[in-house]
Amino acid sequence: MKKSIVIFYFLLLYSLVQLISWGTLVVKLQPSRMAMIMGEGSVFLFLLCIGAYFLHQSIKKEDRLHEQQTNFLLSVTHELKSPLAAIKLSIQTIIKRDLDKARQTALLSNSLKDIERLDDLVENMLLATKIENRSYSFPKEEFDFSELVTKITDRLQIHTCGCEQIITAKIEPGIKISGDAFALSSVVTNLVENAVKYSGPCAEVKVELNDHNGHAFLAVSDKGPGISDDEKMLIFDKFYRVGDESVRKAKGTGLGLFIVKEVLQNHDADISVKDNVPQGTIFEVTFS
Repeated sequence: MKKSIVIFYFLLLYSLVQLISWGTLVVKLQPSRMAMIMGEGSVFLFLLCIGAYFLHQSIKKEDRLHEQQTNFLLSVTHELKSPLAAIKLSIQTIIKRDLDKARQTALLSNSLKDIERLDDLVENMLLATKIENRSYSFPKEEFDFSELVTKITDRLQIHTCGCEQIITAKIEPGIKISGDAFALSSVVTNLVENAVKYSGPCAEVKVELNDHNGHAFLAVSDKGPGISDDEKMLIFDKFYRVGDESVRKAKGTGLGLFIVKEVLQNHDADISVKDNVPQGTIFEVTFS
């Protein structure tokens, strides 16, 4: 990509040199045409600069997208290897050692959580691809949204504070909406997992669902590092991740919030990002 930029600037410089040299030559041969040459040359130079600006922006955008895709592949590789390694270790431990029933159950339970994590990752990738290809139809029907949010928070809930977060759920029962239950389950899962991922050890994550003036209102808040105002709109771009990629410790692929935005747009729902006082972020979703 850097080679392309160098070639681009070389061609631009070459065009400018040719424009000036040919203009000077014509003026020497026909001094009476100087005003016309200056006028046409100025217009050409203006158009050349405008074209150069947009072409440069396009190259930078392509370079940024290439970097994000590379980071995505590295992240996906890590996201796949970690739970697979944990599952393999648990199964090997069960096979090679004579463990009691309680210990076997604990290892199998942890393996099941890792399998669910892998399943969420695969579903995210498939859904993101279908959404981008416009091949997903978002089939909609009325369902109990309260029940869906409860199931997801229960599945992601951490019951012990061993360097993990505790999810506090405040869900009003009986809230029904018309939508795609599968796609919306991905929305809730991604928002809650993001809150858990970016919060500190043992930090509380709140999930609230209630009826707000006749509309379903979902809020997910964390006590993580927060999101700067400059990045609040960028976080919904595909592959975008907050912070410096070289020093980032949080896991992720950069697909979660992209899926959240696309799914909510197809449900005529609004999402806003706010600062959580004194620290953290709040994602608020309002359904129409």
